[in-house]
Amino acid sequence: MSYTTQQHLETRFGTKTLRDLTDRGTPPAGAIDAAVVAQAIADADAVIDGYLAGRYALPLTSLPPLLADLAAAIAFYKLHRQTPVEKVVRDYDQALSLLRDIARGQVMLPVAGTAPAQTTSGVSVITNNPHRPLKGGPMDGYI
Repeated sequence: MSYTTQQHLETRFGTKTLRDLTDRGTPPAGAIDAAVVAQAIADADAVIDGYLAGRYALPLTSLPPLLADLAAAIAFYKLHRQTPVEKVVRDYDQALSLLRDIARGQVMLPVAGTAPAQTTSGVSVITNNPHRPLKGGPMDGYI
């Protein structure tokens, strides 16, 4: 399941903008290149899945709107072949930051299938408190 669609990107960023970013043919076809958009969406999905895999069972059974928004920001950033404007970079960085928070469990998604928290192997550490042979008296002048 993709977290965003070409239609969502067109609605959010505009058909003309998407056409300008994807029409890479020589001569230009004057239309949105669906294959370029699909690759950017697939790249965004892979990034999101990488962050979610440790906390959620994938594929998700439902799509939270937050993930659609993050996927759109990531895919739009990936569509830029030249250096994107500052706002696009900022949106991309914020999307990755929020994904890190989701991966850490600081932000929870409203979906079923939350993976259990990582547990240890069951090995416990036992310490003892042995008698300390050195006391403050013999250490006069050193302490």
